[in-house]
Amino acid sequence: MSQTEGIVGYAYGSAELGASPVTLEDLSLLKQTVLFTEEDEKYLRLAGEVLADQVDAVLDLWYGFVGSHPHLVYYFTGADGQPIGEYLQAVRARFGQWILDTCRRPYDQDWLNYQHEIGLRHHRTKKNQTDNVASVPHIPLRYMIAFIYPITATIKEFLGKKGHSAEEVDKMWHAWFKSVVLQVILWSYPYAKEGDF
Repeated sequence: MSQTEGIVGYAYGSAELGASPVTLEDLSLLKQTVLFTEEDEKYLRLAGEVLADQVDAVLDLWYGFVGSHPHLVYYFTGADGQPIGEYLQAVRARFGQWILDTCRRPYDQDWLNYQHEIGLRHHRTKKNQTDNVASVPHIPLRYMIAFIYPITATIKEFLGKKGHSAEEVDKMWHAWFKSVVLQVILWSYPYAKEGDF
């Protein structure tokens, strides 16, 4: 059994996922637009090595951030207004794998398809379906975009914990930043009116 088989709802590479409406050619142009290069790919791989044994610590920080802001934890609550623990845990496992996928996976068709799926799971199209929960039905796009900063700003400390030079840490961090922006762009597809993406 692979490490990902125990992650509920993790469907990376599954034939059940639909094809992303964003093409690989579109992705190439987006990469150029955010200045994402082969060097960034190299430094993301390095970041993956650096972060591999720190994933839980990163998630503790991020979940602490979400949990300390009622307007964010709201999107994990049930009809009683209380956070759904099982939902938070299931999402946490996938979020941890997302950190590793961001650094390790090739940005190919499978990756592109899964980015689209992530977008759908935040949008009213598919939110709550993966975990079969009765929670808030939609996460507004504004919070998807706003989250770029906290998950980028906070990662740098973790990238610097394995003795790499300041230049290497900076290159890993910029590669991460570019990737997060790229992914949030892709996640925004379901939020755009047809023809507007």
